[in-house]
Amino acid sequence: MKKTSVLWIVLNSIFLIIFNAVFFIAGGTGHSISVWISYAFIHFAYLMLLATPKLVRSGKSAAVLGITLSSISAAYFLVAFITGIVFILWAPDGWRVALLVQLCVAGLYGILLISNMIANEYTADAEEKRKSQIEYVKTASAKMKSILDMTNDKESKKKVEKIYDALYSSPVKSHPGVEEIERKILLMIDELGSAVMAKNQQSIAVFTDSLQTAINERNSRLKTLN
Repeated sequence: MKKTSVLWIVLNSIFLIIFNAVFFIAGGTGHSISVWISYAFIHFAYLMLLATPKLVRSGKSAAVLGITLSSISAAYFLVAFITGIVFILWAPDGWRVALLVQLCVAGLYGILLISNMIANEYTADAEEKRKSQIEYVKTASAKMKSILDMTNDKESKKKVEKIYDALYSSPVKSHPGVEEIERKILLMIDELGSAVMAKNQQSIAVFTDSLQTAINERNSRLKTLN
């Protein structure tokens, strides 16, 4: 285990150690059920505070989304802790009030936490969709740039450069309706690369013409889909 991991475990354990030390040293072990209920909910709230970062889905906005969830868990811990301390000091004989209050607070926390987690899932899905949408143009442009660099024939280079410019200036935002033609374009780019390596000018001309047609078709479809 890494030293930093051990240090984080120690840091996260400080509150539990101090709280339990004060609880048992000052009050002993003889407590009413309401006190033990409050004791349990305080621990639950703190453990949820520690676990919240694990509930954040990775992605570009993970830090921002994590702050929102952590703020909700921090607020719940604070409320559960203050409420729990009140019941621990009060120590009523009946346990129903303590349980109902803690359940209501925990229920509100659960609603807020899960609602935000659902919203975060939608945000993360949208980010992934956006990432996959721009991947086509980035990948296709990078491949064409590599092919352009290794094209020596002047006439062929002009044709390849024209395709590169067409790809580079294509709309970044994609749509599921053009996924098939995008895959077709990427395959044709690979075939064009093989033709360039073989210095087959006739094949280069055929593939560049086909690519130009496919790129125009893809961009045209996007205008009607988006």
